[in-house]
Amino acid sequence: MLLEIHPSNPDERKIKQVVECLKNGGLIIYPTDTVYGLGCDVFNQKAFEKLARLKGIKPEKANFSIVCFDLSHISDFTLNLDTATFKLMKKALPGPFTFILKANNAIPKMFKNNKKTIGIRIPDNLIARTIVKELGNPIVSTSIHSGDEILDYLTDPYEIHEAFEKLVDIVIDGGSGGIIPSTIVNCTGDEPELLREGKGDINEFI
Repeated sequence: MLLEIHPSNPDERKIKQVVECLKNGGLIIYPTDTVYGLGCDVFNQKAFEKLARLKGIKPEKANFSIVCFDLSHISDFTLNLDTATFKLMKKALPGPFTFILKANNAIPKMFKNNKKTIGIRIPDNLIARTIVKELGNPIVSTSIHSGDEILDYLTDPYEIHEAFEKLVDIVIDGGSGGIIPSTIVNCTGDEPELLREGKGDINEFI
């Protein structure tokens, strides 16, 4: 299903439709402040396994991020978040960053791996954040890739729908997507470490 949602004034009825889909174990493709994302409810094991299969990786090997509404969910999933890291995230988010943090024992089983880390995203996108807020908990997230070697990311919602309509439950049309992914910052050490340079410049906030 292709579902059009206004990016600056999301329709409450349509948001609830997406949320019900997530609660029922559905997969969605949705807009962010970078590229379009592929997601499911963080607490739905079967949906997570389906998401991993779609990406062609084993669930226990997955390094997907979670998308939160704000920083209030962070402590539910992370361990020993120091003051400096919290201040950095507070300044940089919502924004085009993925912060890698130490995961705590309360994290869903699907995320437990040898590294014990979790990627946190709070995108500066009203559709994505409204979905998470209405759902009441984060969603698992990964980017969608085009099969084309030249074009890494699909940006047109209609093209995305055409490519994924038989693989996911809802594709949200929130306007044209970007082609530059998020900047990934590792905050598990003593100092923030840039793992991938993307759309955001983390140096503006350090």
